[in-house]
Formats: sequence, structure tokens, C-alpha cells
Amino acid sequence: MNGSAMMKLTLSMAIFGSIGFFTINTGIPAVELVFVRCICATLFLGAIWYLTKGHKKEQWIRREVLQTFLCGIFLVLNWVFLFKAFEEMSISIAISIYNLAPIFVLILGTIFLRERMSVPGILATLICFIGSIFIVGIENFQSINQFVNSGFVWALLSAICYALTMFTSKTIQQLSPYATTFLQTIVGIVMLLPFCNFEVFVGLTTSNWLYILGTGIIHTGFVYYLFFDSIRNLSTIIISVLVFVDPVVAILLDTFLLDFRPTILQIIGIFFIFVGILYIVLKPTNTAPSKIEEKEVVS
Repeated sequence: MNGSAMMKLTLSMAIFGSIGFFTINTGIPAVELVFVRCICATLFLGAIWYLTKGHKKEQWIRREVLQTFLCGIFLVLNWVFLFKAFEEMSISIAISIYNLAPIFVLILGTIFLRERMSVPGILATLICFIGSIFIVGIENFQSINQFVNSGFVWALLSAICYALTMFTSKTIQQLSPYATTFLQTIVGIVMLLPFCNFEVFVGLTTSNWLYILGTGIIHTGFVYYLFFDSIRNLSTIIISVLVFVDPVVAILLDTFLLDFRPTILQIIGIFFIFVGILYIVLKPTNTAPSKIEEKEVVS
């Protein structure tokens, strides 16, 4: 196994685990933050793509370009909903729900690809669902207002959009990861520009700007670079395990820096969710692990 690639992927996931902490310190709403993130990613990864002359080797297929645009819509909505969830609920809770994405990929495969869902798969899905109820709090489901204001809807929508991003990107074969990400972030800029309130950038402190630029350059540009540079040399099973560095770091930062103190039910809920997800991503198959598709994006 490529030790350097493992270190790069671990580092990228550890850095991304701090995005919630950065987000709540930017001082700007979700839409504007994602807009800045798209600009930074477009410039950073676009520059790498150009300097490495990767743009000269691209094979532009109309179907894949249109499919990448669709993936870009899901990716941008995924970011917006996740950051909205951070505004309403604890980072640990939002990240736990966000990581339900593999479950939704399984469900999408069952619905659209007619893949048969096994009994253990159904049980894993139910366990994750029960866990999500526990960590949000059963009391928040007693009225529609409590349910909506809990942030659960935003976190769940972010997980669904992330799953749709992964699901729709699986058949993109010719475009490089840099080309797909460049196109997706361009879509984000175009999508969000009409909805941005640029007045939110007035009066921000130096600290706010550092967190904003950190979210754009570090969590998007640098993390994507490390991610794409590492997954080529790692098996699916290793990647499936290492991506869990992200939620672990997020929960640790939330606990030690933001004083998050989960209740017993929330701890049980988080445990349920990760047990269910671990089963889905690590379940045994009849074939040897394959290389993960380079077109999959990191959240």
C-alpha cells in the first residue's frame, strides 16, 4: 500500500474535519460562504490543471460535460445545506447526519439501478435512521416547527445531495478530476451569484476574512488537491476507512473547542449511524477491492 498516498488522504480528511469550526467563525451566511468557496476552488484547482497542462489532454464529451454540470448543482446544494445545518445545530450532529450519504447511495442504487438490497442492508439503513432520530432528539419531532428549526432537514438534505453527487458522477469516465471539479465550481459561481448579498462582507474582521479564505483555499482547493492526488494509489477499502477521519476530527473539535456535550441518546445515535455506515462501506463482496473512481468528489 502506498504510504505517501495514505498520509495525503488522511491529512485531507483531517483538514476537512475542521470545516465546521471554520464555517461558524466566518461571520457570513451559507450561500455567500459557498460562493467564495467556489471562486477559490476554481482559481486554485484551475491553476494546477493549467500549469500541469492537464487541460490539453482533456477529452470533452458532451454527455459527460452535461452530467458534470448536473453533479455540480448537487455538489453546490450539498455545501449550502451543510453550512446551513452548521448554523442551526451542533457540528457533531450535523456531520453525523451528513455522513449518512453512503446509505442514500445504496437506496438510489436500489431504486434506479435495480440493485437488490439485502436484509442486512435494510437493517443497517433502519439503524442509521433510528440513530439520526436519537442524535437530533425525539422531542424535536413533536411539532413541525421544532423539527424544521432543529437543523435536521438541512443536514439531511446535504447528505442526500452528496449522495446524488457521488451517484451521478460514477459514470463520468473521460474528464479528469480537475476538469470535473473546475466545471462544478463554475456552476456554483453562476448558481449562487444572483442570491448573494454582498453587504454581508462589509464590516468583517480580519479574523473573519482569514476563516473565509481558509475555508475556500485550504478546505476546498488544497484538500481537493490532496484528495485527488492520493485516491489514484489507494484501494476502495482503504479510502472507505480513511474518510472517517473527517467526522472523528469534527466531533473532537466540537467537543474540545466548542464545548459540545452530547447526551446519552446522542452518543447512542452517533454510534448507531457509524455502525450502519461502516457496514455499508465495508461489507464483504465477492470481488477484490478495486480502485475508487477518480471522478468521485470529496465533500
